[in-house]
Amino acid sequence: MADIKTQAGGLRRLGIGKANSLDLTRRGFLISAGLAGAAFGFPRSGLAAMDPATADGVPVAPTGSRFDPTIWYWIDASNKVNVHIKQAEMGQHVGTAIARILADELGANWEDVSIEHVDTDPKWGFMMTGGSWSVSQSWPIYRQAGAAGRVALAEKAAALWNVDVATVTVANGTVTSGDHTATFGELVADGIDRTFTEDELAALPLKDLSELTLVGKDVEALDIATKVNGKAIYGIDAKIDGMVYGAPLIPPTRYGSVITEIDDSEAKSIRGYQQTLKLEDPSGIAPGFAVVIADSLWAAKKAAKVIKVTWTPGFGADLGEDDFQAENARLIADPKSGSTLDVGDNDVDPIFASADSVLEQTYTTATVLHFQMEPLNALAFRNDDGIWEVHTGNQAQSLTIPWLQTALGVGDGEVIMRSYMLGGGFGRRLSGDYAVPAALASQMLDGRPVKLIFSREDDVAFDGPRSPSTSQFRMAFDADKKVLAMDTACASGWPTKANMPLGLAKGTNDEPYDPFAVDGADHWYETGGQRLRAISNDLAVQTFRPGWLRSVAPGWTNFGVESFMDEAAHHAGVDPLQFRLDHLTAEGRNAGSTPLDKGGAARQAAVLKRVAEISGYGNAVLPEGSSMGIATTFGQSRSMPTWVAAVVQIAVDKEWGEIKVEKIWMVVDCGVVVDPDGAHAQLQGGALWGVSMALFEGTAFENGSVRDRNLATYTPLRLMDTPPEINIELVESTEAPVGLGEPGVTVIAPAIANALFNGTGIRMRHLPMTADDVLAALEA
Repeated sequence: MADIKTQAGGLRRLGIGKANSLDLTRRGFLISAGLAGAAFGFPRSGLAAMDPATADGVPVAPTGSRFDPTIWYWIDASNKVNVHIKQAEMGQHVGTAIARILADELGANWEDVSIEHVDTDPKWGFMMTGGSWSVSQSWPIYRQAGAAGRVALAEKAAALWNVDVATVTVANGTVTSGDHTATFGELVADGIDRTFTEDELAALPLKDLSELTLVGKDVEALDIATKVNGKAIYGIDAKIDGMVYGAPLIPPTRYGSVITEIDDSEAKSIRGYQQTLKLEDPSGIAPGFAVVIADSLWAAKKAAKVIKVTWTPGFGADLGEDDFQAENARLIADPKSGSTLDVGDNDVDPIFASADSVLEQTYTTATVLHFQMEPLNALAFRNDDGIWEVHTGNQAQSLTIPWLQTALGVGDGEVIMRSYMLGGGFGRRLSGDYAVPAALASQMLDGRPVKLIFSREDDVAFDGPRSPSTSQFRMAFDADKKVLAMDTACASGWPTKANMPLGLAKGTNDEPYDPFAVDGADHWYETGGQRLRAISNDLAVQTFRPGWLRSVAPGWTNFGVESFMDEAAHHAGVDPLQFRLDHLTAEGRNAGSTPLDKGGAARQAAVLKRVAEISGYGNAVLPEGSSMGIATTFGQSRSMPTWVAAVVQIAVDKEWGEIKVEKIWMVVDCGVVVDPDGAHAQLQGGALWGVSMALFEGTAFENGSVRDRNLATYTPLRLMDTPPEINIELVESTEAPVGLGEPGVTVIAPAIANALFNGTGIRMRHLPMTADDVLAALEA
């Protein structure tokens, strides 16, 4: 994470237009008659973006005087505290979590707090919502911001009342000293002009955790009302007066396809059809695209079905899943391939050469799709100030704007993105590639608004899926079965290489590596000598655009690590739980050296012990045919570890090979729990996603593109397959908060695989563990 944060500073500065925010009422309803040139929907200038957290969906405007202690919020004369959120909202209530950090430190009344999701002004810094970073990275920033307001209000009150500022208290929206009392609004109305330098902000006194009254407590989420009453505005809801609709025609390969002919003769009889645009994309993000333009979405989609486009396919048109996995295996077999990470003494070859025994296993995972609920969409146009605006839900505006600038041939400050609610992200909208063809289509129409909406099949065809992966593990033992060394190699298509090359790190051999393609393999176990190679499958990267998918690398690396640790324990003749505990020694590099990883392996051992205790692992009397498996992981990375351990109880239908997950126990140490309800929701959702990828989700590449295009054949977890019982325990902690969006995913697959071995004696080393594969193993 640290590498990416540092490198991201080198991205081009983001553009912002001169437009100001405009209040909205509700989705699709008539706006004020006083707005020139706007009769229905959003105004022509496109000034409105989403505000999911107000009761009626209307963005908050200050009443009377306004005081901005920092850029992160303002307080007005009516006591309103409006918090600026740069993270994307996609169902995780990120605004509520961040706002409560600030409000608690400030001493605000929660009922006076609102949130506003901001556009892409450079002042907000790097805008990216992923990696389970949001709360962890926001914690120090918003606490400082809250403290600034608290200090400024206290100083203002002390000056008004001629009292010592040390006697002033700020709590629940009220400032008090002796008999003197004032609300935030009253003090703001009197005028506050206090400012803070960066050094002054860093030196502000923060409250002790015991003084916080919102953090760690159950409070009402600020964005619930609009999500349930239909007033929340998603990207797919965006409207601009005078816009036309677009439907994409997807080329047969992700890269290099060239359109040689477009026949739209049949489409010309469709009412509302206008034309089909052949796009030229200087950015290289969406080559070979055509976009059908029509008066309505219905007409665009209908026309798209009859328009005949002839392409010359690009690279990879003859490649499939087996080719990528074969390349993974070839690369791993080459000892010179890849980047070697700094995980300790990596000179392990002599150790393996003299070892009494060596255990070696390989684990693979299939291509996995995102299938977020809201299909891809983007609305693009050039506003009245000549600025290009893109209205969409997006997780990484700071990555998308440079692509848009390149595609449109414009410079800094000439593109702005307006933020909308996301109907699911899961990492898909970390890539804003879908906004590029919308912008190019608008440019071909002289800046007219184009609303591009992908069908589900289009969405999947253009997806940046999780790459097929291969992980090989080797462990050396002495004659007493003591672990001497470990050697790991992980190969896959690298998402960061495809989407954000500046985010690549450097290994000890000075070769680049993608942290998001190897996180998790740099585990906290003490194994003596240790070598870890991260290997880019460039055949995959050249064929498709590998994407970040929820849990990223730990979704496959931890499946391998924790399955292999289980196998190593059996090889050594040691109970798998005890084997893990024996090697989770908080020493050396595994001791933890920063506020985020303080305690190191000892904290991972603690959650492992606790989950074994609450589940009865190893001692529970189970129903006939049921078995338990255990695993422990951390996430999202070593630099920001959330310590997780799980026990999963399963039953196997030996006639059909189906695995039924009966119970899940999970213990999580994420430091300070900012939002308990949100934490449980994130972990429950993560656990279910883990079950889905372990048992059901997976597609395959065929002829350069994915085989499955819709949910009739791609089968994620269904309601009837969800475990009836999920028990989650959060460790009470005063350590710095870390992320929860993804770590809960990673521990499930290995726990299921280990339970399957314990119950049947078969060891599955590929995800997903389908019923057909399990049945074949049972019958072997």
